[in-house]
Amino acid sequence: MNNKLKTLYISLFTILCLSSCGNSPTNVSLSEKLPPIFPDYVGVTIPEDIAPMNFNVNRPNCDAVDVTVKGSISGELHVNGDYADFDVEEWHELLKANRGGKLTFTVIAHENDSWTQYRNFTMNISKQALNEWGITYRLIAPSYEIFSQMGIYQRNLSNFDEKALLVNTQVPGMCINCHTANRTNPDDYAFHVRGDHGATYLKHNGKGEWLKAKNADLGGSMVYPYWHPSGKYCAFSTNDTHQMFHAKNNNRVEVYDTHSDIIIYKPETHEILSDTLLRSSKWSENCPVFSPDGKWIYFITALQQQYPKDYQKQHYNLCRIAFDAEKGTIGSKVDTIFNAAKMGKSVTWPRPSYDGRYLMFTMLNYGYFSVWHQESDLWMMDLQKGEALPMNEVNSKRSESFHNWTRNSKWFLFTSRRDDNLYTRIYLASVDEHGKATKPFLLPQKNPLEYYRRSLYSYNTPDFTAKEVELDAHEAGIAIESDKRVETKLRKR
Repeated sequence: MNNKLKTLYISLFTILCLSSCGNSPTNVSLSEKLPPIFPDYVGVTIPEDIAPMNFNVNRPNCDAVDVTVKGSISGELHVNGDYADFDVEEWHELLKANRGGKLTFTVIAHENDSWTQYRNFTMNISKQALNEWGITYRLIAPSYEIFSQMGIYQRNLSNFDEKALLVNTQVPGMCINCHTANRTNPDDYAFHVRGDHGATYLKHNGKGEWLKAKNADLGGSMVYPYWHPSGKYCAFSTNDTHQMFHAKNNNRVEVYDTHSDIIIYKPETHEILSDTLLRSSKWSENCPVFSPDGKWIYFITALQQQYPKDYQKQHYNLCRIAFDAEKGTIGSKVDTIFNAAKMGKSVTWPRPSYDGRYLMFTMLNYGYFSVWHQESDLWMMDLQKGEALPMNEVNSKRSESFHNWTRNSKWFLFTSRRDDNLYTRIYLASVDEHGKATKPFLLPQKNPLEYYRRSLYSYNTPDFTAKEVELDAHEAGIAIESDKRVETKLRKR
């Protein structure tokens, strides 16, 4: 190495050292306050297979942070930069080493030419992993009258990788929604497309088909799907959905159905099973789900009202009816298992845990489209005791809405508008053996403050997925634009 090149390397090394030293805390003052971080991850419980819980110090003049993380059992991480940005592999090594223990975070922030060390905070690492590859969700802009850009996406929960499954730029003017896997297994998968070429896509045993979304017998599209645990059936509701806008109300939009019914689709024979108890003229049956053992159909139902005049009088109760998967028959009696109407309230989005212990639902003042109701809260029913209580550990003063469980029934996700009352975000939490939920945490992002402040899309109808969903978007776009559909046939009792 010649002297000039050697001098250049020494100069570059010196510059790098000085630059690094410039971000190192000096003359640090102590604060008794917790660090003002975004997202609020203070005291949350996390699974060992979650992506790095990166965070920002949410102060207007903060230009650098220095964070040390120590495990209660072993291990330590240190990061220094614009925000707390943890290496994915190092993060997972630390979580694995401290499973069932805690992480202690020491945050030192640089603001207005001075360093401040805040009070330490902790995160708990659950003994229960997620055991899911990731999540699926729809991203949609908060538009009301037109189907603006939207799409169904999947995200790896152990890192920040996101991939579009299908976006409506491939099928302009179409609404894509209601995507559902069978107990998080996307080998059985369904979603609905609304528009001029509307259809319901259903994948069963690795084979996909595009069903005719409407026919004269159904009276509406096949939406809100939920799979029977055997995979032999998929429940749908058929809804005639409308929306209106409030002139003076804390809730901007009201969504209601002039009617809705419940049907059961059998992929093997393309038959639709129906019953007058689930397709009555005076009641709106909606949001069907199967019990984990497949022997019951849970659903919500409300007396039909005069719309839009009496929309506030529509109160849904939580009901169930027996189902025989071997015979493909529906029971003869409807049981009301939670009477919200007596409370002057309404129930929506029932979701039983896959171990059969609990059933989570959303409670609101009226109707069922909870995302537009600020009073919407999550409730939990203990199916062994028949008792239901509000989930105060996770509820906020703003809308809590659509939710789903992991296969092991230890974790759940839900959407909330608690951040800014404009956009729905995904939160995750766990449930202990007594049914008590932990403090929810916002879905991690690489640079969370930048991501969430710049994002113009809401998360919608999220669910866990055990593995990546396989869908050829190009072929799907061609299929949607065509009119080739599988006909269904109604089998009445």
